[in-house]
Amino acid sequence: MRPKQVLIFLILVGITAYMGFEGGIYYSWSRRPRVLRVFFGAAAEVPEREIIQLYESRTGVRVEATFGSSGSLLSSMKITKVGDIYSPASPDFMSRANKDNVTYGDSVRILAYLVPAIIVPKGNPKNIISLEDLAIPGVKVAIGDPQTVAVGKYAVDLLKYNDLWEAVERNIVVNAESITKLASLVTIGSVDVIIGWQVVHYWNTNASDIVYISPEKIPMISYIPAAISKYTEDRELAQDLLNYLVSDESQAIFREYNYFATVEEAKQYAPNAEVEQIEG
Repeated sequence: MRPKQVLIFLILVGITAYMGFEGGIYYSWSRRPRVLRVFFGAAAEVPEREIIQLYESRTGVRVEATFGSSGSLLSSMKITKVGDIYSPASPDFMSRANKDNVTYGDSVRILAYLVPAIIVPKGNPKNIISLEDLAIPGVKVAIGDPQTVAVGKYAVDLLKYNDLWEAVERNIVVNAESITKLASLVTIGSVDVIIGWQVVHYWNTNASDIVYISPEKIPMISYIPAAISKYTEDRELAQDLLNYLVSDESQAIFREYNYFATVEEAKQYAPNAEVEQIEG
């Protein structure tokens, strides 16, 4: 074989090998596991886990869900710059995420609605029947940490709206670091009362009772929003999951666990309350 022919042969071999290498990379990339990372506030962990499992079984997409306090999750996302969807337990934390350039404001959807309620140990040993009773000397009250837990901030706003904050504050013995820990305090009898979302009672009906707050005392209806994170590497896939989170099927699951799927359902308990708007 002449030198020129040898050179051409080597070039062709090199091209073929390169194309095979590139093809292998493309094949590996196209066959890679599809994964979404979602950061959920802990207020709806049970229904959201069920919804995620259904989504995974139908799409083959793996969803890595982290549950915790809304503020802590937001801080984690900002530090790590990781995540596809952020879903806090109230609109104010979503406003923070939008303002901090963590989420796409135009992608926000609402998963379920929440109203505040008084949750007491089974049998209501302190005979708590109203918000005013939380100010009675000796009553041990717990709320979520207002800095990081959505329902904690709401509890403070609720008490201030009814001119009860100063009177109740002296009875607050715990600022719980998550809504799950807040709920556990009342079920084990560590405190006499907590201010939580209405759905907290249904997490353990054998160990708690619910006292609904007078409708005129509720200034705001809260809700669980969700939005696509600006850190996502697959916005189309993130949008697909977000669409499923607000689908009729997902709403039915929320209702099954005593969440309000629509604002009309929540309005039955707080007809004159406003619905907080998300900024950013």
